[in-house]
Amino acid sequence: MKRLHKFILKSYFGPLVATFFVSLFILLMQFLWKYIDDLAGKGLEWTIIAELILYASARLVPMALPLAILLSSIMTFGNLGEHFELTAIKSAGVSLQKFMTPLIFLAVLISIGAFYYSIYVIPYTNLKMHSLIYDVRNQRPELQIKEGMFYNGIEGYSIKIAQKNYKTDLLQNIMVYDHLENRNNVKVTVADSGYMRMTADEQNLILTLYNGYSYEEIKESRSKRKKDKNYPHQRQNFDKQVVVFKLTGLDFSRTDEDLFRNHYQMFSLNQLEYAKDSLIIEYNKLINRFSKNILTTNYFKKETSLSNSRKGDGNIIAKNKRDDGFSANKIQPNVNKDTIKTDSIIITPQTFNLDSIFNIQKIKSKSDAINHALTYARTTQNNINNSKKQFKSKAERIRRHQIEWHRKFALSFSCLVFFFIGAPFGAIIRKGGFGTPVVVSVLFFILYYVIMISGEKFAREGILLPYVGMWLPSFILMPLGIFLTYKATTDSGLLNADSYVLFFKKLFNKIFKKSN
Repeated sequence: MKRLHKFILKSYFGPLVATFFVSLFILLMQFLWKYIDDLAGKGLEWTIIAELILYASARLVPMALPLAILLSSIMTFGNLGEHFELTAIKSAGVSLQKFMTPLIFLAVLISIGAFYYSIYVIPYTNLKMHSLIYDVRNQRPELQIKEGMFYNGIEGYSIKIAQKNYKTDLLQNIMVYDHLENRNNVKVTVADSGYMRMTADEQNLILTLYNGYSYEEIKESRSKRKKDKNYPHQRQNFDKQVVVFKLTGLDFSRTDEDLFRNHYQMFSLNQLEYAKDSLIIEYNKLINRFSKNILTTNYFKKETSLSNSRKGDGNIIAKNKRDDGFSANKIQPNVNKDTIKTDSIIITPQTFNLDSIFNIQKIKSKSDAINHALTYARTTQNNINNSKKQFKSKAERIRRHQIEWHRKFALSFSCLVFFFIGAPFGAIIRKGGFGTPVVVSVLFFILYYVIMISGEKFAREGILLPYVGMWLPSFILMPLGIFLTYKATTDSGLLNADSYVLFFKKLFNKIFKKSN
């Protein structure tokens, strides 16, 4: 058995390392494709790009490991099955489970290592990568002027070009607005064509314009009234004009990383737990404060001005006592408490019919009461809508912390899930190499990734619980791994077309016999 274990480990380790770097490279290309617009044309040094690639690669390790395990497992057991080595091992009395035992332990160790990697390394790489991407995005490009759009990268100027010939670098229909004096668009230069180039020290930008004019509005005295102003201006035509722009802020600068440390992606497991509990306590306090505020200021509304109403003027509540035996100052809606103390006056709640009181009022009083009620209702509705947005934002922030907490466990466990899918599947299909295993691995990984993205989105929106959304791919694919392991152990012809043909023949024969 020791020789078999060494043999399977040796056969598995090589494809695992190779497929890991291939998977990491594919994921890294997807990352670079996503941020290519932020990197191109920035004049960045190769050390900055290399540092960004290093942090991005380290961040993608938990995603590359499951794909590498899946692909290497299919390749290894597919090669063994294709060369009848699995058949020879089984004929010697060694079951597939015993043969897979060292690889199962290896997959468990990889899962544990990926978990600790997610706890200690991923927060650090996220901090470094996000801060570096922020700096790269805020780096001013040298000549990143797009056609038909105003470019405001040069301080104090706004430039627009209609067309650009990328072979000759000729610019056509150029507009340059001068905002150095902060007087809006009162100084503009228009030209039919021109060229743009950098100086050797990259400190200035030289714009050579042909066949155009400059327009400027002359500033008048503020003491003049608007109707007395003449709005003077000047216009100058030119055949050729050279404009020099002084470039500032082109040097790459690094932002303080402490600005990004409070983001949930930069937290460790304990920090996520602490931040999540703090946010939940804050959220519950906000809910309780809102509930008390609604009851005290909106629902149980006290109208003090009505106590000064004159007798017989038709108001809803009059100061004098009515024939029904209670004072208007004592009128209160149904409440849970037996008594209410207000300004050292004990008020006993009374049960009464609001409709009967409303019906005996005059038309003007009814109209005033309805208007007051509508005003209070609209105010309360606006308050509820604004608070609802705040609650939604707080709840989503809590869910994001919970999602990130479960992600560290789910991605690590997926290594084990993909092993139990890849190993028995490779033993069943018995095809090695990079052909069939790559196709099957990509299909399974895409399925996993789509389910994971959908589950995370649903969890973030509150449709699913955070742990359900993040563990949903494992919940779906783990039973498939158990099923494939059972089929591979029992030598089932899962992908053999003849077995399915025979099954349907037997089924149709049984149905035909019953019908006769």
